[in-house]
Amino acid sequence: MTVLIGLTGNIATGKSEVGRMLTELGAQVIDADAVAHQVMSRGGPVYAAVVEAFGPDILRLDGEINRARLGAIVFADAEALRRLEAIVHPEVITRVDALVREASEPVVVIEAIKLIEAGMHRNCHALWVVTCSREQQIARLMRTRGLSEAEAVLRVDAQPPQAEKIALADVVIDNSHTLDETRRRVEAEWEKLSSEFKKTE
Repeated sequence: MTVLIGLTGNIATGKSEVGRMLTELGAQVIDADAVAHQVMSRGGPVYAAVVEAFGPDILRLDGEINRARLGAIVFADAEALRRLEAIVHPEVITRVDALVREASEPVVVIEAIKLIEAGMHRNCHALWVVTCSREQQIARLMRTRGLSEAEAVLRVDAQPPQAEKIALADVVIDNSHTLDETRRRVEAEWEKLSSEFKKTE
């Protein structure tokens, strides 16, 4: 039996960091954002539809989609974001499902910022949600992505409130403190998961 964990959290909460910790513990992590990059890349299955929807101005000189430019458009316009997700999500879900079927590890993690919005959490045995304060999200975006405060606020506020995800969570990982504290919490939940998995064997 494969145990399927859905791992999500709003932007800059640290879900990728938690995903790396789970990889170190032995899980196979499928990064849905990386899959989205692939399907939107030049020649990918949704590339033409995205360019048609948002125009050639979103392209870099090499013909690839400029994700920063596209992000600036969709995070400033909720309807544009919905339009992009309607194009990209179905293909991402198809690819992620295929990767889950091919997975060889007993614990598989689907890491996706839009896991719940895309409905992928319904097939998971457990939903893990990573959280931190809004101020930390903004500071992290400014530090790691070079965004202005206004740009960071726009991205944070474009997403549903963290409380909506937390309400559905089986496990909440508070990433507001040190990485060591986050790691201890992840390891504790992993031990619980391992114990439950052994009971079903």
